[in-house]
Amino acid sequence: MPFRAKFDMLFDALMETAEIQPKVNIPTFRSGDTVKVSYRIIEGNKVRIQPYEGIVIARKGSGVAQTFTVRRIGADLVGVERIFPLYSPNIEKLEIVKKGLVRRSKLYYIRCKVGKEGRKVKEAKSDVATPKPQPEN
Repeated sequence: MPFRAKFDMLFDALMETAEIQPKVNIPTFRSGDTVKVSYRIIEGNKVRIQPYEGIVIARKGSGVAQTFTVRRIGADLVGVERIFPLYSPNIEKLEIVKKGLVRRSKLYYIRCKVGKEGRKVKEAKSDVATPKPQPEN
């Protein structure tokens, strides 16, 4: 079998698997949001859930192959980044702790910040606004 025919056959099989419906319980989030990811870790025959909370600094890819990068400040003010596949079966729960207000989609400049500056992202105003009292005429 020629290489091109074999490649086309494998590519078609890959595209069919990419059309599988992903999870539907994933909240809408973007760069700058603080998220808490509950990730399932398998160690031998034990399974445990590890929470990982940090700022989303990037989202990449499309479709089922989408990933997002979460950065948090660990012990001794060392930054730790972790890349999660968005539709991974090992993600138990994904919750948004805080919405961030940023103007960029990739926040790689946060890597250069040290200490508290590395955690500082402007917080977005909540969607539910308190109504202003109307003056009576």
